[in-house]
Amino acid sequence: MIASKIGRTFLEAYNRKYNKDYSAKEFFENVYWELFYNHPKYMQWITNSPFVQMKKGQKPHLLNNDERKEKLSNLHKKINDGIRDASIVIGYPASEEKEFATTSGLVTDIEFDILEKDVYYSWIGGSLGIGVSGGLSILFDYADILLAIFEGWKIYRKFLNDTSLAKLAGNKINSWNGQWLNYYFDEDYFENPDFSMLADNNFFKKSETEIVIETIKWSRLFFNLSRKLPNQMITGYVYSLGQTNKTIGFIPFKFSDARSLSNTYKKLFGEFDAMEQQKDYEVLFGIHIKRACELGSIGIQALEPKDLRKYFNNDKNLKFTKPVKKKNNESDEEFVFREQKTNKKQYEELITFRTYKIWLITMITKNKEEVLDYTSEIAKKLSEFRSSDKKGSAKYGNLINELFKSSNKKLFLSNLTEILKLERDDKKEYLKELRDRVHLMNGEDFGYFVTLLKFDYAYQQKEN
Repeated sequence: MIASKIGRTFLEAYNRKYNKDYSAKEFFENVYWELFYNHPKYMQWITNSPFVQMKKGQKPHLLNNDERKEKLSNLHKKINDGIRDASIVIGYPASEEKEFATTSGLVTDIEFDILEKDVYYSWIGGSLGIGVSGGLSILFDYADILLAIFEGWKIYRKFLNDTSLAKLAGNKINSWNGQWLNYYFDEDYFENPDFSMLADNNFFKKSETEIVIETIKWSRLFFNLSRKLPNQMITGYVYSLGQTNKTIGFIPFKFSDARSLSNTYKKLFGEFDAMEQQKDYEVLFGIHIKRACELGSIGIQALEPKDLRKYFNNDKNLKFTKPVKKKNNESDEEFVFREQKTNKKQYEELITFRTYKIWLITMITKNKEEVLDYTSEIAKKLSEFRSSDKKGSAKYGNLINELFKSSNKKLFLSNLTEILKLERDDKKEYLKELRDRVHLMNGEDFGYFVTLLKFDYAYQQKEN
């Protein structure tokens, strides 16, 4: 049972940190239950468990202290009686006798006895799941991460008990864990934050009827964890528990790969820009979590930026907005407003370009620094080639566009030959070197390379 294993790791770390000697049952009763269920608003809803099985007329938010304690006693009794279905053991198969409408996750077909302490461990561990966008959760068997999540439990409970936050949704512990962990490992972390501080960090989505805890994008959390766990690879268990449970399995998370991207950004664009633009470019990374898991591990490849793929093997290109010029009869206020709007758009385009560039470079070079600026240099020379065409002619520009649309190496080299025929003799060396490099590339790297070269060329055209 994965949840039980996570619960055990957490409690051992908790007892060490706080100098306690709790058994699983003691922690469950004295800490866990007090946080999660001994209040009108629950922090987690376990389907068919004693905490949600109501007598006629009962509702969770109307239960008194004695009624809540009675439900705790019912859970203890069922555990003592040896009941081991999904309503009692988190992640365990649903009861076949009662035919609960669910499938099972986090389980194995190996038969073994579930000890009483492991049942309590499963509740603790099941509540340490990290919810991410895409409807999945992650369990990390890593003490520092689990202790960090626990710190967030106390904040969530404080908010749920705050009468001024009556619209805050309960039963969202996994979504909360993901947001909290991202905040906890962020450089702007502040101990014991108030609601407004977390709202500023995009924890919540507000409506007239409720305050929803947004699920964190996995890649954003991935980058923050990488800053605390550099050069590490930690295996996470990816799953979903709900009306239909899903088991994705054990997935290695290569946190060192995020550091590679950050380091490449620093090398290309400077330490200051890398730090100032960090949150803007990091949010663009990452394919859907389900697709990422299909790769077998979470690393550079899974961090492929949003919408990048649509620029491969076609004439679609990044668009760069030109600086604005003041129009005739335009007021100063109108110009300033238009300029500010354009500057914002230019910044977004710049971040997108840089994000695509560093990912493509990292995929191609595997951090070989000597080729970091190669495509920029070639793009500049191709731009010079285009500008050497006769005034009003689009011939050279069309040749370059055909080069970028090349779907394979053979076609690329053929299109490159056409440019080579027209380039000045004293400038042909860069084309010969480009030919040799492309010839040695594998198919995957070639696709990345051509797309990167196309982006760098478009950026050169913007500058000219």
